Amino acid sequence: MQDGAVIARRGRKYEQVLRGAGEVFLRDGFEGASVDNIARAAGVSKATLYSYFPGKRLLFMEMARQQCARRADEALAAIDLHAPPDVVLREVGYRFVDHILSDESQRVFRICVAEADRFPELGAEFYHSGPRLVHNEMCAYFAAAIARKELVIDDVALAVAQFSELCKADLWLKRVFGVQTRFSAADIGLVVDAAVTTFLARYGALAPRDPGAP
Repeated sequence: MQDGAVIARRGRKYEQVLRGAGEVFLRDGFEGASVDNIARAAGVSKATLYSYFPGKRLLFMEMARQQCARRADEALAAIDLHAPPDVVLREVGYRFVDHILSDESQRVFRICVAEADRFPELGAEFYHSGPRLVHNEMCAYFAAAIARKELVIDDVALAVAQFSELCKADLWLKRVFGVQTRFSAADIGLVVDAAVTTFLARYGALAPRDPGAP
């Protein structure tokens, strides 16, 4: 079946189809997911499925986009972005790490990586539907914190990326390579607390500055 630039249409069974797709894709992967199994899991006919999504790539992209965007929205809605940086960074860090270590996130990530050469738009869609949303919100938060003189940052976008990488330290590679698949709250807390401390030591308004810096 062909995808092209076709846009999925919405309708009464649209969400039902996506739920079935999520079940099958996350269980069988992109290549292993058959349209027959997706239709069966969704409780619709193949004709109905095709009427919403003419291609499997389009169906996967929308499923991944919705799941990622939902998690991003839930995280941002639960965080008080008017709170001071030490509070916001810890909350963002915990939620970010909890998400990237989850089975759901790992499965979508692995599918995107596995299909990246053939379908690079899968990874791009995944990135823009979730990680990019959180990145943009954190950039806005940092800008506000800078205006309140709580942070001192020259390159806000780089600082956001640096914080996310600090939060992934040790945990992310262990999860990706299967060295460790389950992490306690204490495991996550240790890394996130260290990430916040390190970040604020560099960018906090009270952090010591390089005397030679402009």
